[in-house]
Amino acid sequence: MSAASCLLTEDPFLCSICLDVFTDPVSTPCGHNFCKACITEHWDRNVPSQCPNCKEVFNIKPELRVNTFISEMAAQFRQSAQQKASSSSSEQHVVKPVEVPCDACTGTRLKALQSCLVCLESYCETHLEPHLTRAGLKKHQLIDPVENLESRMCVKHDKLLELFCQTDQVCVCMLCTYSEHKTHDVVPLKEGYEGKKAELGKTEAEIQQMIQKRRLKIQEMNRSVELSKEGADREIADGVQVFTALKESVERSQAELMDTIKEKQRETEEQAEGFIKELEQEVSELKKRSSEVEQLSRSEDQLHLLQSFTSLNAAPPTKNWTEVRVRPPSYEGTVRRAVTQLEETLRKQMKKLLEVELKRVQQSEVEVTLDPDTAHPALILYDDGKEVKLGDVKKNLPNNPERFDTCACVLAKQSFSSGRFYYEVQVEGKTDWDLGVARESINRKGIFTLSPQEGYWTIVLRNENEYIAFAGPPVRLSLKSQPQKVGVFVDYEEGLVSFYDVDAAALIYSFTGCCFKEKLYPFFSPCNNNGGKNSAPLIISPVNQTE
Repeated sequence: MSAASCLLTEDPFLCSICLDVFTDPVSTPCGHNFCKACITEHWDRNVPSQCPNCKEVFNIKPELRVNTFISEMAAQFRQSAQQKASSSSSEQHVVKPVEVPCDACTGTRLKALQSCLVCLESYCETHLEPHLTRAGLKKHQLIDPVENLESRMCVKHDKLLELFCQTDQVCVCMLCTYSEHKTHDVVPLKEGYEGKKAELGKTEAEIQQMIQKRRLKIQEMNRSVELSKEGADREIADGVQVFTALKESVERSQAELMDTIKEKQRETEEQAEGFIKELEQEVSELKKRSSEVEQLSRSEDQLHLLQSFTSLNAAPPTKNWTEVRVRPPSYEGTVRRAVTQLEETLRKQMKKLLEVELKRVQQSEVEVTLDPDTAHPALILYDDGKEVKLGDVKKNLPNNPERFDTCACVLAKQSFSSGRFYYEVQVEGKTDWDLGVARESINRKGIFTLSPQEGYWTIVLRNENEYIAFAGPPVRLSLKSQPQKVGVFVDYEEGLVSFYDVDAAALIYSFTGCCFKEKLYPFFSPCNNNGGKNSAPLIISPVNQTE
């Protein structure tokens, strides 16, 4: 029997309804065999009852009994097939949790090689064979094994989802196009697939671009951290150098002060010691004379007393100490002079620091040109956009929203909403001027107030030597020299606006703690000519970064 089983082929033992090896096979009156469950279900769904193979109609549903011979042969074939599948385990593996199992296997389920979209089942190598050899099954559509094949069927019409509705963006069957999707834009599933795949490709490209941008941003931030650390290290080094020098200067001044005071005290002590020694010597001599006087006064020898008295009067006179004084030294001004010297050292160190600071802010130099669309009609702008002065005639210009119509002011073309920027303006020969930055939303019509509350951060010169920072309230500035060139530095994120006397490398004034939320524009006003005294122009100058 085992030899015969080796000659058995699968076809005689396949149910033509389920396409699997018979389970409880029964025979119809016309002689065809089916699984009992398959033919029973078929007849329950189809009236009148007929043979699925030869289409013979049975007016009365036949009584079905299991064909024991076919049943035994099918069981032997199934056992043989399972043994064959087990022996070829090197080619097929028992299904793993992430793999799709064969729906036709009984017992141990093998890994499916393909799924059938018509049968809605997945098959291993053995059970896939009919789809590869039988003419009727070759027409079925096979795909790589997938789970939940039922999801590929339309739940409403029980038909294969083979179309894509681009209107509703859902997969539909053919019958759906005659009902609720009748007027929609429907394309074959392949076309919809290719369209979506193209979209996915585009999306993937966009995602990669976003990833790249974020990686560049990470690099930018890391670079910013590096620059910040370099700046911090540089500031620490400069600070340590300056404070070390100051500390040494303080210690040196303190030592010199102590030495001066101690030297004066030593001289006083030496003087006093000399006077005391001389006085003690005179005291000793006087004691000796006192003793002689006492002895002579006790003598009763008249001749001896008179002769001795003459020699006693011949003794040298004592020194007059009435006006002799040991005066404590005057320390008045000693400490003050030491502190003044220390202040001079500190001033020199501050000057060095400011020179370094100015060089650093000059690294943030930006291109600045004047914007004629914002200039008051009486202002004269030079062709290069770098100079401005007040003319004698008010030009007939469009009164656009950007233009100042009352105050002789002008803004730069460039605006800044982040980072740092620096520019320099020559003010030589002027008796009045306004310089600074202004936010975009400032009032440019009529009279306005220069203050941070109104959107202006400026310093001004009035009457040739009055410098004022319009900080609200205004702050009068005391400058050691008159700036011929003013540097303007802004750190947007830090909220800082600083003004420098470029030639003196001195800080004029700083607005700190500012909160910027708009674009900032460099702001200029050459002010009135004052009868020709203030006719020199404001000139935006290139930065000369000295080594």
